[in-house]
Amino acid sequence: MPEDFVGQVALITGASRGIGAEISRQLAQRGADIVLNYRSKAARAEAVAAEITALGRQALLAQADLTQINDLITTQTQIQQAFGKLDVLVLNASGGLEKDKPATYAMDLNLTAQVQTVETMLPLMPAGSCIVFVTSHWAHFYGERPIIAGYEPVASSKKAGEMALRERIAEFSQRGIHFYVVSGDMIEGTITPKLLDRVQPGFLAARKEHSPEPIPTIEEFAQAIVDAAADRSQPKGHTVFVGPII
Repeated sequence: MPEDFVGQVALITGASRGIGAEISRQLAQRGADIVLNYRSKAARAEAVAAEITALGRQALLAQADLTQINDLITTQTQIQQAFGKLDVLVLNASGGLEKDKPATYAMDLNLTAQVQTVETMLPLMPAGSCIVFVTSHWAHFYGERPIIAGYEPVASSKKAGEMALRERIAEFSQRGIHFYVVSGDMIEGTITPKLLDRVQPGFLAARKEHSPEPIPTIEEFAQAIVDAAADRSQPKGHTVFVGPII
């Protein structure tokens, strides 16, 4: 495995489990020191941190609710004190299917918090650094392609978040910062397909049956995200698609 992130610091939002945890592992395997953002799953985040330190990399635990600006400022201070810079920002955290959240939560997290996270971390990011926005095909193509019932709050808000960040590409370019989007099909082993299958029983089995190729795994999707962050030769705003677009 290449060590193309040696000397770099990466912040991954939503890093305590699933895709975020795997992105953190793969970045650490390729040489990066890792800042693990998590909202409430401390034990899981600590377990991921232990894996990273076992690889000989530094792991900084950064508990923060991304919808709270004071939490973001605290995270920025932690990174500044520990590393003095941030080379990679992976915007992985998302939500909107939770039952215990207010109606505005999807937009609060997938739009407002994404922009606030970028704004808060930009002062730490030197020229040559990279921001990766993680999304889904349903969100990326929202308004152009049909989506499953129940997913619209997530799709519409993540599309809004992506577009809000794309509007800042000129600013990123002036700072010498790369911006990429990685869009995935449903990812095997994540919570979203399970939640959608509850809304529409049998959906997941039917989706797999009619898919022209296998649904990507967490490991495959994470690798595409890490590879996107590594290959900074692509034009700013470039989108990487993982899995079939149907």
